[in-house]
Amino acid sequence: MKRTITISAALLALGASLCGQEITQEHKERARMLVSQMTLEEKINYVGGYRDGFHIMPVERLGIPEIRMADGPQGVRNNTKSTLFACGAAAAATWNPETVYEMGTALGQDSRARGVHILLGPGLNIYRSPLCGRNFEYMGEDPYLASTMAVSYIKGVQSQGVMATAKHFALNNQEYDRHHVSSDADERTMHEIYFPAFKAAVEEAHVGSVMTSYNLVNNVHAAENPYLIREVLKGKWGFDGFVMSDWTSTYTALGCVKGGLDLEMPRAFLMNMDEIRPLMESGAISEREIDEKVQNILQSLIAFGFLDREQKDASIPEDNPYSREVAYRMACESPVLLKNNGILPLKAGKKNSIAVLGPNADRIPCGGGSGKVDPIYSISLAEGLKQLGKQYHICHLSASDGQGYDSAENISVLKSAGTVIVSVGFDTETEKENSDRTFSLPQGQDELIEFALEHNKNVVVVVYAGGSFDMSRWHDRVSAILLGWYPGQEGGLAISHILAGTVSPSGRLPISIERHLEDNPTAGSYYPSEPKTKRGSTNRSVTYSEGVFMGYRGYDRTGVKPLYPFGHGLTYSHFTYSGLEVTPSGDGFDVSFTLCNDGKHDAAETAQVYIGAASPCVPRPVKALKGFSKTFVKKGESARVTIHLDREDFAYYDTIIKDFTADPGIYTIMVGASAKDIRLSSEIKL
Repeated sequence: MKRTITISAALLALGASLCGQEITQEHKERARMLVSQMTLEEKINYVGGYRDGFHIMPVERLGIPEIRMADGPQGVRNNTKSTLFACGAAAAATWNPETVYEMGTALGQDSRARGVHILLGPGLNIYRSPLCGRNFEYMGEDPYLASTMAVSYIKGVQSQGVMATAKHFALNNQEYDRHHVSSDADERTMHEIYFPAFKAAVEEAHVGSVMTSYNLVNNVHAAENPYLIREVLKGKWGFDGFVMSDWTSTYTALGCVKGGLDLEMPRAFLMNMDEIRPLMESGAISEREIDEKVQNILQSLIAFGFLDREQKDASIPEDNPYSREVAYRMACESPVLLKNNGILPLKAGKKNSIAVLGPNADRIPCGGGSGKVDPIYSISLAEGLKQLGKQYHICHLSASDGQGYDSAENISVLKSAGTVIVSVGFDTETEKENSDRTFSLPQGQDELIEFALEHNKNVVVVVYAGGSFDMSRWHDRVSAILLGWYPGQEGGLAISHILAGTVSPSGRLPISIERHLEDNPTAGSYYPSEPKTKRGSTNRSVTYSEGVFMGYRGYDRTGVKPLYPFGHGLTYSHFTYSGLEVTPSGDGFDVSFTLCNDGKHDAAETAQVYIGAASPCVPRPVKALKGFSKTFVKKGESARVTIHLDREDFAYYDTIIKDFTADPGIYTIMVGASAKDIRLSSEIKL
């Protein structure tokens, strides 16, 4: 099925007119004038959410309107149905900033159609371990890839006159006991691994708002952490938007005021008159500090035009055709073909009947919590396969009790099928906010795959998940594995076309997939040793003892081989790399090489550029991703690719000067198809 993306001239004009929301001196002066006209009570009331907890209150006498917020990163939610897009991990797996920009644009349009001013996304926390329940919202393990995708997403959202929110600042890398666990990391680790996506959101995308996280960072809650908010975010990076708390993540009024928080959400539990007035009377805080918070909020709203126009745009339908098209494209580009022994693409013909079964065969799941979206419609894998056409004979096996498939008729179908597709994975109940998930698949799913293998050797496994999972019981016996992530409402159709070969898979892993959980570089330091605490009791620490050596950086250091490396992903074709040239250009280097599609299918290849220091003065990773290009090449043709590296791409964070620096010396430039599949390399002198 061929589908095209169209954008109306009116919507393009809207994006062009609203593409920049940088806060100017004029915006600041207008906000300052409004603040000067507000009473103390109005100002204190203004720095806390109200009504249903997803609004900033109006000040009608000053022409300040009510401001509406909505979750979330992969679709507009909160009392509405809307387009369900692929999740954040899937967006990163496209390795295509243009597609992610379109996703952001479509999210912005969906927000305008519903009168939403502030979209509470994207999620920019780094994937540290597969156990984190919100990994599906985030953009992988690598700070460069996450930063690139974050900028595209935010620019897309904000091009439509909707404020994006970078969350959760910072080091929110687990959901277990999130109110009490302190993420303890050294300064270099924070700046090199966990801060870059937020920094790029501020400095490159000019994100309008930032949300703090639940956890403590080095034993200070993020919402009250002056190092995070005042010193780094507002000081070092110059952020002049506003900072809001995650919902119910505040703990002391004094800490919120002094730490730099501007807006307490979902309402003023602490930053209210009863709590603030005594602090002012004692001299612990001043009215000027409250003014600063109101100023930051108002100047951001003014910059986005919220005080001068209606946010709801009735010309955009809630079931937006453009959003549907983008959702389909996302779902085509993000699935990662991990393994294929030649069984895919599926062979057409009634002699090669296809049996499809599994708990996720007749639904499109998504992760739970604030990332859960109720789509206007969706198409499941079973439905998508049936839409492939009469040349495919599809049999959808359903279990009468929801689990068992061993009634004699089903076994007969399995034995006679040319291919068996088993659809498994997680969902809103097993991978979600406020709890971590298991490394193993949910109960009964390994057994289901083994059941299919007992009766047919041609088994294809399609997995919906936000990260890696245990495949040890069946990995070596199945014929193909496709990681679909949470692909959004169009996922069933898109994955069906990938399986059939009308779309060549082009997703690449934004994470490393370990063979065993204990192989992960963070396995020994993910959970605190003490039992879970109750809210208000003593906090506990998780020390990021792996430092900057997490993900593929950690595997390179330890020599442990992952099951599938960062950047891995198969197509239905084959590419060769040749002709590497590294030439000085501006303040850095241009890396040029040729990609040749010498396979039998048109396909896209994601070439990745890594940098490694030959003799670093501090411990550094063997290599780090610093550039990539997703290039579509027709079979039998070649393409010349050039990727520019800036001097800052060679830098590390120096804790003495408290900034990034690039040491002179020899560096290796590596070009490959994954972190473990390096095809070309060259040394340069910086």
